Amino acid sequence: MKFNKWLDTLVSEKEIDTDLVLEVEGASGTNYMPLSIVLDAIKNTTANEQAYIKDMLVRIDFTNGDIVRYFKHLAQALAI
Repeated sequence: MKFNKWLDTLVSEKEIDTDLVLEVEGASGTNYMPLSIVLDAIKNTTANEQAYIKDMLVRIDFTNGDIVRYFKHLAQALAI
């Protein structure tokens, strides 16, 4: 399964709202971004980064962790 489809399936199966607005701090202050922006950024990373992200998401899911918290962590890289 291609990464993008896998990611969309994961988000759908976990019933995570892609319109969810994440609040993260950036150099300019508080940034607000919908989860869909973070997902698009993840889909546009390199194959190596996608493999790492997939591995982390599988680990988090396996331990019943908070996937949205990880997405918020990744959103930090997009904050300005």
